[in-house]
Amino acid sequence: MPIPAIRREGIGLVRSSMSDRAFLDTNIFVYAQDAGSPDKQRRSREIIARLADSGDGVISTQVIQEFFVAATRKLGVEPIAAKGVLKAFSVFDVVQVSAALIYEAIDCSILNQLSFWDSLILATAASAGCSTVFSEDLVAGQIILGVRVLNPLV
Repeated sequence: MPIPAIRREGIGLVRSSMSDRAFLDTNIFVYAQDAGSPDKQRRSREIIARLADSGDGVISTQVIQEFFVAATRKLGVEPIAAKGVLKAFSVFDVVQVSAALIYEAIDCSILNQLSFWDSLILATAASAGCSTVFSEDLVAGQIILGVRVLNPLV
């Protein structure tokens, strides 16, 4: 799945548009650490690297929290090592989950018959101006709250 390219203007890099922004769901980061799934690990790392390099990657405080729990409980990563990985997430725009986003997620969950947690990912992505959410958990191709779901792991 190609990530939209950025163009050079003058000295710095400029995003080609806000719609190039992409939200990374927790499972992308978890697979990037999962040596037991080498194909998914490779694809996840490629997506993460492209979005880190372009500056178009977005995550949320929810993703940070979920990653820590999944990495330590499911993958057996030592907590201090998981914390070190989390520090690398600072290259992405991080959206703070607010009460307003929670209310939006509840509405999204009810209207689209999705889990609250998946709806919170979508509401956060939409609030950040993302055109895409990379996730394994949602139905690829769906457009919800104006955000297209893509599964780069298939």
